[in-house]
Amino acid sequence: MPITLKGEKYYRTNEVCKKIGISRSTLFRWLSQGVFEEPQSRDRRGWRLFNKKEIEIMEDKANYVYVNNNNK
Repeated sequence: MPITLKGEKYYRTNEVCKKIGISRSTLFRWLSQGVFEEPQSRDRRGWRLFNKKEIEIMEDKANYVYVNNNNK
């Protein structure tokens, strides 16, 4: 369930993984490898919060990586 801060919706890691169609381990690996940029926001516990724009960019990159791996 997204949370709303200052009028903008944010999604937690599990929600983002489901939307993009990747596992948590893949998300964290790609974040550490620089495939995805770290989100600009975190909650009080330090958990990542992704906004819609960040998720859309990640979806594009995830599809690009997937398509390129199949073309080899």
